[in-house]
This record gives sequence, structure tokens and C-alpha cells, in this order.
Amino acid sequence: MNGEEQTPDQTAPIAEVRGAVKRFAAPEGGVITALDEISLKVRMGEFVTLLGPSGCGKTTLLRAISGFEELDSGEVWIAGQRMTGVPPHRRPVNTVFQSYALFPHLNVGDNVGYGLDVAGVPRRERDNRVGEVLERISLVGFERRKPNQLSGGQRQRVALARAIINRPNLLLLDEPLSALDRNLRQSMQLELKSLQNDLGICFLFVTHDQEEALTMSDQVVVLNNGRIEQVGPPESHYHRPATRFVAEFIGDGSLFSGRVEGPIEDPVLATDDGLRFAVGRGAPIGRKATLLLRPEHLQAAPAEPDAALGVVDATLQQTVFLGATRKFVCRLVNGATVIASPAGAEALSGIAPGGTLRLAYHRDKPHLILETHDGA
Repeated sequence: MNGEEQTPDQTAPIAEVRGAVKRFAAPEGGVITALDEISLKVRMGEFVTLLGPSGCGKTTLLRAISGFEELDSGEVWIAGQRMTGVPPHRRPVNTVFQSYALFPHLNVGDNVGYGLDVAGVPRRERDNRVGEVLERISLVGFERRKPNQLSGGQRQRVALARAIINRPNLLLLDEPLSALDRNLRQSMQLELKSLQNDLGICFLFVTHDQEEALTMSDQVVVLNNGRIEQVGPPESHYHRPATRFVAEFIGDGSLFSGRVEGPIEDPVLATDDGLRFAVGRGAPIGRKATLLLRPEHLQAAPAEPDAALGVVDATLQQTVFLGATRKFVCRLVNGATVIASPAGAEALSGIAPGGTLRLAYHRDKPHLILETHDGA
């Protein structure tokens, strides 16, 4: 060693899950596989969200990392140490639960300082650190209030303060915003992300709310039936979903399955029921694939033909006013529904339900999800 201060390796995982398997006995008999060979790395300073529908395994995975769930097989490593057999209270993580789990008989100051009391931190240092964290979460002056004297958002802040006061490298959050109303929830999303940036620690956050995941996360882990479907930044899940499940779960969109047909300079996706969608040049001819059309891809078709555009004929079913934008729910000739949300809605706003319209999209915009085994 040369005596210089060593900075943490930001590329090294602060937590790693290797081949995690967890099964539960189903009440009606049989076995439920909650985690099916899950492997995941979480890096220092990231805001990582576990996203998926109820029963996909995200909370089980969080509990396995925190030590509240024992794996049937596989390993959890935190800060370079294997956690097999290490109880929850000895792991270098803290958890914020959905219910907040505050002590009802303790006031705010004592709830926040509880971990420091257990650790035997001297009283003066303990009080100073409680004051610092209460200032950070804007609850100075609330020290003597009991949890039942706080609003839902204030209780959520107290739970966060209690979790971060011991300065963990990894903070686990199990749907902590689910009990809040919409406006407060959106406000707390921004506050949580800001807090995570200020602290510089890793947040591992569980939610089933896709908007929440896209708003807050550096990395999103989409789970389904105990398996990881895709890991990456929010933009990749929205614009380049790896599987049909991810495409359906994240964002609005219309999916069409078929086979890519030539010629190579003008490829199309041909569906079994006769629809033909122009796709980007370079699409793999002969491959089975699913085409994803997002609402913002679709615009009113121009009067003059354009080889760069794909065009579909539709019937307007409904116009949905969303304040800054409008969505136009349309039906194609095969009965499929598409949703258009053009940048300029004026060209479509004069069409009444039942009226016909032509929608266009740039052929390079839609995303093709290729089938891995299609017999081609």
C-alpha cells in the first residue's frame, strides 16, 4: 500500500445473487417456484428496481438478499462476503418495508435512532446523527410525535430515515410507496431518487408499477414467473424490449406477430391474417418476429406517398383526452386495436368515432422482437 486513500470500485457489485432457487408448497398441493435460477449483480451507487406482476418473485428475491428468506439453492454475496447462514441483523443492508414497520410506542426521534441505540452509539453522537437525518428528510420539529400523529408521507420518511441512519451500502425497499395517494406518491418518487443521489448508496427497490420503475431507476430488472426477462436501463425496456412479455408489461403498444418477407430493400412483417407492416431495411428475411408499435410512432398519414413510411388503414373507435396529449383508439381491418398518440393531434382531432383514417409510421421506428426458435 502507498498510503493513499483507496476509493471504492464503482464497477464491482455491492450485491450479487448466484443461481438463486426458492420453492414454496402451494396450499392446493404441488410446488410454486418463486425463484428459478436467478442471477443478478447490483452495483454501488445504482438505483435498481425489481419490476413485475404480483407473484413474479421480486419480493422473494428482496427477502433472500436481506436474509428473511432462505434459498433452497444458490448464493447471495454482499460487499464481497458470502451471506449463507448470516442472519438479517448481521447483513450490511437495511430494509424499508411496505408497512413501514415503525414502533408505535416510540416517537419519531427514537424510531429513527433505534438502530444507533442497539449499536451502542454514544448519546451525543446518536442525537447529532438523528438531527442530521431528520433535516435531510424535512422532519425537523417532529421528533416528539408518535407514528399515529403523522401523515402517510411523513411515516414513509421516518421509515427511510431509520433505514439510512446506519449508513448501509445497500438499502432495500419493498413497495414503500404503495399506500400513498397518487400526488404524494409521485412527489416521493422524486424525493427518493434525489435522496439516493445525495447518499451515493445503492437502492434496490421493488414495485409492480411500471411508471414508478421508469421514473426512478438507473437499471430495471423485469421478472416473470420467477425468471429474469430483461435487465437494463429504462429506455431499453421501452424502446427495445427483449421479449413479448416485456413489451406488453411496459408502456402502451400494439403487437403483431408474423414472418419477415422480402424483398430485402423493402421488407415487411406479414401476419397470418393478411396484414403487412413495413419494417426497417436490414430486417432478417424469413424470420418469425413480433412487431411493436408504440402510440407515439403513429401519425396522420401524409397525402403524398413516402417510401420511408408504413401506412395502415383504421377506424376510429374512441378519443381519450389526457390533458397535454390525446390518444386515439383505432381498429384495423382484422379487428386488432392500435393506439395512436401523435405529436400533433390536430390532424386527427376532427374525425368522429366510426370515421376512417390512415395512420403512418417511420419504418425504422417499430421494434422487432425475433423468435429464437422459429424453425426457419
